[in-house]
Amino acid sequence: MAITNFAGLLGESRLQPDAQRLLFVFTRAELPDNPTDEQRARFEQGEGGVLTPVLCVDKAPEELSDMAALVAESQATGIEWDIVFVGALSGRGGEAPSGEQAEAQLNRMVESLKMGNVDQFLALDRQGEAVRIG
Repeated sequence: MAITNFAGLLGESRLQPDAQRLLFVFTRAELPDNPTDEQRARFEQGEGGVLTPVLCVDKAPEELSDMAALVAESQATGIEWDIVFVGALSGRGGEAPSGEQAEAQLNRMVESLKMGNVDQFLALDRQGEAVRIG
């Protein structure tokens, strides 16, 4: 089943046999360093740019209700973002992954995203709809 939105993500994560942690890396679209005139023009039209990680959090599926609640929680930080990348971390049996395991995986996600490796993660817009990056 292809996940096309936040509701589908939550539903699928709750069906997994092992306890899950959902990993969220929020990114903001920015101009690259030393942009060309073409890059600047595309960015001003809402295209192109680079996605810079600005915030990350891990949540159990049970801690989430819908995308609006996640957006509201993120707004409380005062950090603006455009696209959130989502990964999942499975526990074993009834044990959810530890906070340390989730933090280590979030750090790997951030580094991967900084390198431009986005295909292995689900990308969602602020409305909770999947978007294709690239």
